[in-house]
Amino acid sequence: MDSVILLIISATVALVIGVIAGRFIFAKNTKKQLEDAENQAQNILKEAELRAETVKKEKQLEAKERFVQLKADHDKEILEKNRKIGETENRIKQKEMTINQKEASIEKQVKENDAIKETLNRQIEVVNQKRTELEKHQEEHIRRLEKIAGLSAEDAKTQLVESLKQEAHTQALSLQQDIIEDAKLKANKEARKIVIQSIQRTAAEITIENTVTVFNLETDEIKGQIIGREGRNIRAIEAATGVDLIVDDTPEAIILSSFDPLRREIARLSLQRLVSDGRIHPARIEEVVEKTRRQLEEQVMEIGERTVIEMGIHGLHKELIRIVGKMRFRSSYGQNLLMHSRETANLCGIMASELGMNPKLAKRAGLLHDIGKVPDEETELSHALLGAKLAEKYGENPAVVNAIGAHHDEMEMLYVISPIIQACDAISGARPGARREIMQQYLQRIKDLENLALAYQGVEKAYAIQAGRELRVIVEADKVTDLDSDKLSFEIAQKIQTEMTYPGQIKVTVIREKRAINVAR
Repeated sequence: MDSVILLIISATVALVIGVIAGRFIFAKNTKKQLEDAENQAQNILKEAELRAETVKKEKQLEAKERFVQLKADHDKEILEKNRKIGETENRIKQKEMTINQKEASIEKQVKENDAIKETLNRQIEVVNQKRTELEKHQEEHIRRLEKIAGLSAEDAKTQLVESLKQEAHTQALSLQQDIIEDAKLKANKEARKIVIQSIQRTAAEITIENTVTVFNLETDEIKGQIIGREGRNIRAIEAATGVDLIVDDTPEAIILSSFDPLRREIARLSLQRLVSDGRIHPARIEEVVEKTRRQLEEQVMEIGERTVIEMGIHGLHKELIRIVGKMRFRSSYGQNLLMHSRETANLCGIMASELGMNPKLAKRAGLLHDIGKVPDEETELSHALLGAKLAEKYGENPAVVNAIGAHHDEMEMLYVISPIIQACDAISGARPGARREIMQQYLQRIKDLENLALAYQGVEKAYAIQAGRELRVIVEADKVTDLDSDKLSFEIAQKIQTEMTYPGQIKVTVIREKRAINVAR
């Protein structure tokens, strides 16, 4: 229809255009030409009407065909729905038939169950009657037994229970004893096996140290410089370090004697620097000794850091690392304390691995178990309790703290690694060649000698030299006079004589020196 309208409009426009054109352009043409133009326009209009009629018929045919197609699809869809509805109705009828059959079957079973229930009720009544008769016979039988035995049923039951209880208790004790003995036997075997394996896997080092250090010289002429005029240099060295210098006929050597390895090391390094420098006099000696003491503190820190790295221990507090380094210059019963702690740590790690425990934690506790033996200040606590206190102060694991404090049974063992530390400490100390009891007694006597002198007021330093045969006491000149020095020397000698046991005799030397120091700037 749209195309027909367009054709009509186009024809009309053409006719109008023709008329206008005929009027304006061909005004001078003849009337015949105008008629021809009108005839041509009417022809075009007729053709457009015919074409529009043709298009209209075509569209009507297409519409009829489309309607027929839609009607066929609709009929087909209705047939499909009717078929499905029929199938659904058939299934519902089958289900209704099945349900009716089941209802009939259930009704039949209910009737049968009612009959069975009646039969069971009759049987229960018979059983109850028989039970009553049986109880009567049982009571009569019990009365006869009580009359024959002279005991009531409760008394007989009590006696039987007691008899069974005693028999069971005896058997349980016997079984318990067998289990305990078997467990002890197996435990001892396993313990010996683990200890032997741990010892075999640890390379033990001989760690016995002497109380002397030999300082080698290039020539014997240097001995005179070390002694100084009237012995002032050697006295200054001994006073500053607390080490006894023995200058004898030994060629090209001076012997440094002290029970404290740290003092001997300070003296050795100081002498080495003084000899290399060539300037040996009291003021220089004190300066070098003080500088060496500070550098040795740095060396102690390096030793501690190197030790914990080699042992694979991480996260240790810096103060504990410094204490570990100080153990290098301490000994316990003649055994170097750091070597003993390393050996104990290795044994602990191996033993913990054998027992399926944490080897790193055990090694940590083994390395730190004797840190209480190198305190910065003297204390009345034992080294185990002091070590536990230090470990707790610097944030160690509670298991490590308990193992340190309990390795000499001074604390209760609360963790499994505590007995391991105790056992490995005993293994390291008890192996052949590890310790010498006599050496430790000697070192303890020397320490007690120095502590005795330090207890007096005004005493600045106290050094036991000559293997404990001389006690050199340095006092503060501002607090102790010359008269007090004589009195102090006598009192210390008397106290040593009454309180200590020692071979031979001990010489007490009190040194009082007045110094006036000013600085020119």
